[in-house]
Amino acid sequence: MTMCRRTVSLFFLIGFVGFSALAQDGSAGINQANDLVRGYFPTAVNLMYAIGAIVGLIGAIKVFSAWAEGEPHTKKLAAGWFGACIFLVVVATVIKSFFGV
Repeated sequence: MTMCRRTVSLFFLIGFVGFSALAQDGSAGINQANDLVRGYFPTAVNLMYAIGAIVGLIGAIKVFSAWAEGEPHTKKLAAGWFGACIFLVVVATVIKSFFGV
């Protein structure tokens, strides 16, 4: 019984040593993933700008309808929507400059 265990253990040890000798450090894969992710950044930034424009249009319509109905808190609503649009644009720009894309 112990001879069988030793043989199996020796077989796995030889296999592990053989596979680890063939293993690479992975830097090529990491560099490829880095290039792929950096390739998506301009598209993501443009998407953020487009979402900011859509949110701005929706906010303008909502603020105008609230103003036309005579709601008392129209300034607060306008500030909130304007802040959301500015936030989206700033986040897109910061991400772009932070990652050096």
